[in-house]
Amino acid sequence: MFNLLNTAASTEVMSAGGTTWLDYLVFFIFVGGVALFGCSFYFRSSKGAAAFTKAEGSLPTWVVGMSIFATFVSSISFLGLPGQALAGNWNPFVFSLSIPLATWLAAKIFIPLYRNVNSVSAYHYLEQKFGYWARCYVAICYLLTQLARIGSILLLLALPINAMFGWDVQQIIIWTGIATLIYTLLGGIAAVVWTDAIQGIILIVGALACAVLLTFSMPEGPNQLFEIAAASDKFSLGSFGASLTEATFWVVLIYGLFTNMQNYGIDQNYVQRYMTTKSTKDAVKSTLFGSLLYIPVSLVFVYIGTALFAYYTAQPELLPDAAMDPVTGVKALGNMASDQVFPWFIVEGLPMGITGLVIAAIFSAGMSTVATSINSSATIVLTDFVNRFAKKEASEKKNMRVLYLSSFFVGGLGIVMGLLMMHIDGVLDAWWKLASIFSGGMLGLFLLTLVCKTVRKAHGVLAVIVGLLVIAWMSLSPLINEGQPFYEFRSELHTYLTIVFGTTAIFLVGFILTKLFPKRK
Repeated sequence: MFNLLNTAASTEVMSAGGTTWLDYLVFFIFVGGVALFGCSFYFRSSKGAAAFTKAEGSLPTWVVGMSIFATFVSSISFLGLPGQALAGNWNPFVFSLSIPLATWLAAKIFIPLYRNVNSVSAYHYLEQKFGYWARCYVAICYLLTQLARIGSILLLLALPINAMFGWDVQQIIIWTGIATLIYTLLGGIAAVVWTDAIQGIILIVGALACAVLLTFSMPEGPNQLFEIAAASDKFSLGSFGASLTEATFWVVLIYGLFTNMQNYGIDQNYVQRYMTTKSTKDAVKSTLFGSLLYIPVSLVFVYIGTALFAYYTAQPELLPDAAMDPVTGVKALGNMASDQVFPWFIVEGLPMGITGLVIAAIFSAGMSTVATSINSSATIVLTDFVNRFAKKEASEKKNMRVLYLSSFFVGGLGIVMGLLMMHIDGVLDAWWKLASIFSGGMLGLFLLTLVCKTVRKAHGVLAVIVGLLVIAWMSLSPLINEGQPFYEFRSELHTYLTIVFGTTAIFLVGFILTKLFPKRK
């Protein structure tokens, strides 16, 4: 994810000359139309908190499914996965192979659980098991993480748009954030879900268009693409060795399993969508449809990366001047950051009009993620804090006021975060590491409640402390360089395993303490 940030300066030198009036027209029609469509849900969402946060459980199954898919995908996926596949192989696709098991667990355990608890908050259940401290801890971590997420998505969205259209990065962040905030604030969850569905369709069409055009634009036909890619081992899923220090097939698979269990099991973005359908059965169908759809789409993304490698290996003269070796004067992929190649192809390699469609797809993916974070954060503020401490049941008017104000402040702070992240790449990296530390106790706590009928609060607190220490060690100790104090305690494990060992530590400590010191009936 951070490659795009680290190459921001060099990305801006790429020409935007490949875009035409038709591309601008297509872009504004799709993006502007989606925003206006979202605003049209104002009269439905303004009826009350239930309409704003869960659309009164009335949304169609396929729409919720597409929304879950669009929530999973972002502009990071659209640009990052092709860049990773171009620089390496299909190892990132292994992450998608863990989705079926995580989705099955969601369908069998998590969705029925949340529907039975009948709370739009994903963290109400933790309070029932551990007390309010667990609910408050996880809710605060979630809100902080969403602020960082909004800021990073806005920035990562602005960089390729800057490269393609030449617009100012700050202006892109501000106006994208404002446009997304307006329709999210006015339309509530119904607007978010319906616009997600449209944006997901645009995203799929854009990705397929790129894949088809790359395949049939090879000088010697499609077979040349597969020959070049196979010769460089681009279709490999990674090493099948037992190493825990590299991104092997097994490391990525287990990382994907734990991450997807966290997504579908305790992430407010997903849990809130479970409550927007008419029944538990419809919620299960939506989740299966949306999550499983990501598997073939992510395959298209990594295929695009491989196709880009073959396309520019066969035709290096089509690369920008930035890819030219200053000594030899020869253009080559190795002289260019992998995350810059796909944006360059979108601008210079696609036919007129298709460029605008693909840029709209990237933009839509980012807007979808930001809208989801704003709405879910506002829901958490209302349910886990304001209403939780209210002495009496609040009126619908007061609830809506809280939702509107919290949506506005979360969106505004997200825009500020995006602007700050333009200048503090190193701090952003450190922030994401700290966010992973503070949010690392979520999944472990939840799994503990599912396995152990009764758990003492003290056991839960101690388990979280141990888990956070493990996560902190794995996240921060790699920053210790050779020769510095405590270098011998530096973790050599791959960072993908942080969530795996952190979650496991919390679960095992809590489980062992519960068995050794059971709670009295």
